[in-house]
Amino acid sequence: MATPAHDAEQELRLLRLLASRYPTITAAHIEMINLRAILALPKGTDHYISDIHGAYEQFDHILRHASGAVRRKIHQTFGESLSQEEQIELAMLVYYPEQQLRRSLAACPDPEGWMATMIARLARVARTAAQKYTRSKVRKRLDPQRAYILEELLTESQSDNAQKERYYQGIVRSIVDLGEGEAFIVTMAELIRSLVVDRLYILGDIYDRGPAAERVMDRLMAHHYVSIQWGNHDVSWMGAAAGCEALVANVVRLALRYTTIETLTDGYGISLRSLARLAETVYGDDPAERFLPKAGPSVEDFTPALLARMHKAIAVIQLKLEAQIIRRHPEYEMEDRLLLDAVDLRRGTLTIDGVAHPMLDTRWPTLGDGDRAALTPEEAATIAELRAQFQASARLQKHIRFLYSYGGMFQVQDGNLKFHGCLPVDERGEFVAFPLGGETLAGPALLARYEQMAREAFFGRDPAARQAGQDAMWYLWCGQHSPLFGRQRMTTFERYVLADPATHEEPKGPYYALRDDEGFCRRVLAAFGGDPERGHIINGHTPVKQRKGERPLRAGGRMIIIDGGMSEAYQPVTGIAGYTLIGNSHELLLAAHEPFTSAEQMVREGYDPTPVTERVTTYPRRLLIEDTDIGRELKGQLADLEKLVEAYRRGVLVERAPGSPRMG
Repeated sequence: MATPAHDAEQELRLLRLLASRYPTITAAHIEMINLRAILALPKGTDHYISDIHGAYEQFDHILRHASGAVRRKIHQTFGESLSQEEQIELAMLVYYPEQQLRRSLAACPDPEGWMATMIARLARVARTAAQKYTRSKVRKRLDPQRAYILEELLTESQSDNAQKERYYQGIVRSIVDLGEGEAFIVTMAELIRSLVVDRLYILGDIYDRGPAAERVMDRLMAHHYVSIQWGNHDVSWMGAAAGCEALVANVVRLALRYTTIETLTDGYGISLRSLARLAETVYGDDPAERFLPKAGPSVEDFTPALLARMHKAIAVIQLKLEAQIIRRHPEYEMEDRLLLDAVDLRRGTLTIDGVAHPMLDTRWPTLGDGDRAALTPEEAATIAELRAQFQASARLQKHIRFLYSYGGMFQVQDGNLKFHGCLPVDERGEFVAFPLGGETLAGPALLARYEQMAREAFFGRDPAARQAGQDAMWYLWCGQHSPLFGRQRMTTFERYVLADPATHEEPKGPYYALRDDEGFCRRVLAAFGGDPERGHIINGHTPVKQRKGERPLRAGGRMIIIDGGMSEAYQPVTGIAGYTLIGNSHELLLAAHEPFTSAEQMVREGYDPTPVTERVTTYPRRLLIEDTDIGRELKGQLADLEKLVEAYRRGVLVERAPGSPRMG
């Protein structure tokens, strides 16, 4: 047990560390002035996006207009002094400066005058967007090459000083006269987009189904602030990159199913030739009709028939590898998923819950009468070669490390609880205890252990811990009590081979009924350390079928589901192209998005599809930094600095003038 003397010594040690940064009372006071000023600033704008699923173009467009925040900032700046058409033109210049420049300059009788006007207008919007930030924070987002001029434009006085006005007009005119107008417009558009949103929150499922997840990852890595909650599809890719062969097979299978193999082949340099050879050798005369890819783009070098055979080959490998995991972990209680053992090759049936169902595909040449979970030598060589490629892909490994560095299973932020999918609970809303990593855990502790094991799966040095972590990541993909899946079973194999739709059902867990209960949501918020009175639970994972009348707001607004079908694969059932949340210092808004066409079409038609927004919450007063989690951290730093100043005044510590020699 710590004694008062021990505590005092610990505090003195921390104060000495702080004194190395602030060696005088004045230095500490300057930092305290800075921190108090920051606390008085308005809270920055937060942008929440979920379930991108590789839909890069749609995702990129949402980032560019910031779920309508750019248009609102333009209107805040100009009010009614600019017409609707002029505001749309300015917005397009912020979203897609290169395209709008080409169109406007080609149609403009006075290109230089138009550019000067646009630079002045963009500067005003940038100043409005920068009002929430310190100058040092704005400075970090300036293009270094043009920082000096941009800073001058951003600090333009609003007074009637005619001399000062001529100074700024001279800057703008010089920019245009020297041929830098277009470059400055592009740079200022990028600056506005950076300033309009302070923090970007991704609620999972970056990968799969869409064509360009690797481009999404590149874009996220370039963002000034991003925080990610892992989704089940992300964890599948993370586990594959860590070396889990079952998840390698899963990633490849989904890419074949949705014809998005370019992410693997072109994005990450992973060749599927070994799988193609296996498919041609083992399934060469098999039409594999049940495994034909879903409608999608044609794939160079691969016919639909070959893709189907490759799809079947990797699906069988996956089923075998999953059976091995299930056998290693009886605590998962997934013996009913040992479906290969339930296949009767002679009768062509699959027995489920005691009922023998006729199979639509009865050609399974790699299933023998022995151990159905055993890979053939050819299958083992193929999956080993694929695994090696996943681990050797530099770009993939860089992206996955980013997910580990900036992601996790859940996050509590300013009273809100964010996680991708659901929570393992029973019908009464009590957290389900589950054996994981040598302990039986529930609620926040269970999710924290999943996160720890996911990190061990990738970074761990102990082979047993890595294996256990990779198996846990597979369970996160498809286990009944996974907070990233949330269904009783995953019926992938049944969908491939059985006609009876009843066998395809994946009943949801109790969480999905309870999330309409405001009392349940408040209890969850309290259990995770959120604010049960004013906080929200923000999820993705389950597409909100607006077309069928479903609503993203539940439990009196305590629960918000923002998966609205950003990927084209979901849009026929959702009826929109995604939901997002945008939270500023005044309110929290839910935005519903239209499918994105192209930047060229939008610019050509002068059509700005600003999303329809719905107010979730209006704050009784404007939120300041001091009201946020960051504010609490800053207040803690202020308290430490006050202790440091007191230690200087009492002589416990001695001030050191800058540049003075250190004592030995």
